[in-house]
Amino acid sequence: MCGRYTIGVPLEELMLRYHIDMTGIRFFAPRYNVAPGQPVPAVLHDGSRYRLGELRWGLVPEWAADDKLAYRTINARAETIADKPAFRGPFQRKRCVLPADSFYEWKAAGGGKQPMRIMLKSGALFGMAGLYDTWVSPEGAKISTCTVITTTPNELVAGIHDRMPVILRPEDEPLWLDRSVTAAGELRGLLRPYPAEEMTAYPVSSRVGNVRNDDPACAEEIRLLL
Repeated sequence: MCGRYTIGVPLEELMLRYHIDMTGIRFFAPRYNVAPGQPVPAVLHDGSRYRLGELRWGLVPEWAADDKLAYRTINARAETIADKPAFRGPFQRKRCVLPADSFYEWKAAGGGKQPMRIMLKSGALFGMAGLYDTWVSPEGAKISTCTVITTTPNELVAGIHDRMPVILRPEDEPLWLDRSVTAAGELRGLLRPYPAEEMTAYPVSSRVGNVRNDDPACAEEIRLLL
């Protein structure tokens, strides 16, 4: 699964990356321990242009009776995305890109688990494939939520975890965000592991396991004692 990630860039860099002139995000700061249930920046296409806004991580389908499903839908498996009721509709018409510059996974080590930060070797910003939906509460409040799509791991991530987020190449993002594309076969080709040779990983402090910790120290490499 993908349950933590970072986006340690200023809002201006996000807007420049996706050629966005205006955004509804009013307050934004680099984040080093993004967790489920929190608002996260997301890019979608409204039919004429890219838009950057915030979605709550943990997808609540529009047909849900309540929002308790959210913590079971922080991820959507690429292999079953077209079949699961919660994801089938959004997969057709409500796809988004969730910008990040790394993600965390926990590696079994010495009878415990060691958190690892996984990123592109270049350190560049990348887009994770996501889905979104809007749920209306019984009180009438509209809540827009999202999920991160995961796939089988590449050779690097396989030594850490059995899943990884789908990372889209920049040239594939327009197709993923194109709402006129609804054919599952055309979209499934994008849901593949990112090449391992373009990625790197290193150990970080266990403090990243606490969602209250959100500062640059969460993403710093640590030296493991042998």
